[in-house]
Amino acid sequence: MVQYKAAILGLVFSLLFAKLDAFTPSGRSSSSSITSKLINSSNPAAQKMELARAKVENLLIGGAGVGGGNHEYTHLVDSMKMVAGGAQAEEYYEGVRIGPPPDLPSLLLHNRIVYIGMPLVPAVTELIIAELLYLNYESTTDPITMYINSSGTTTATGQQVGFETEAFAIADVMKYVRPPVHTVAIGQAFGAAAMLLSQGKRGKRSSLPNATIMLNQPRSQTQGQASDIAIKAREVMKNRKTMCQLLASGCQKPLEVVTRDCQRVKYLQPHEAVEYGLIDRVLQSESALPVKPSFIAQLN
Repeated sequence: MVQYKAAILGLVFSLLFAKLDAFTPSGRSSSSSITSKLINSSNPAAQKMELARAKVENLLIGGAGVGGGNHEYTHLVDSMKMVAGGAQAEEYYEGVRIGPPPDLPSLLLHNRIVYIGMPLVPAVTELIIAELLYLNYESTTDPITMYINSSGTTTATGQQVGFETEAFAIADVMKYVRPPVHTVAIGQAFGAAAMLLSQGKRGKRSSLPNATIMLNQPRSQTQGQASDIAIKAREVMKNRKTMCQLLASGCQKPLEVVTRDCQRVKYLQPHEAVEYGLIDRVLQSESALPVKPSFIAQLN
């Protein structure tokens, strides 16, 4: 019954707000408690709700025909506090947001920046695709900048940790979304990550001066019966063909040339990647960056 009464009072807070001033006891001052609640409100509607709730508490506990120590109404007010506490929005004090700072990926996403800084495992793929789809929903015209610092589907030592289908999924979504995707290589772009680098919008594929780009072919570490190994080998060959086709289309090179280059590990420095057609330019200064985040501009 107490919870039911708390829910009913929560629904009529906005209606009580216009009437409560006439019923507040003249000898009781609640300005300090109400002011402290208003400080924590984030918008005008929340301020009205907080003010109405404070006045209802004062009426139930402190006066207006109700005993000050009434046990039932004390529990009712406690229930109201619990209901209101779980629905409070962001808190502000003198116009400044109170709370933990936003995480770095959120700041980057706000500036339409997607960062791939790990091998392409399923969790990374899920996050990257979700960010691309969200940015596509937010704006279909503003470009998306994707910074790539990844060893692809393997670790730096060559151990396989992911499947090439993870990279294919990201490449497909890069082509699916309407905004142009600008790619930038930083640090390393190996294997499948190099393929993603080449899938950016032509003319907007870049690399920082000291990045390293490497081409290779998919690996298989299948164990088991001979029939299982044969099935997996056919799948690896299919993935290899798909990878080479994507690279060939991005670099505008014949498929046979890309397939031959991927048979062995092939390292490319940024200027060599430009000559190969995998990227379009090497960024040498801040003015050449594809986008300057707004939060960096505000710090200057």
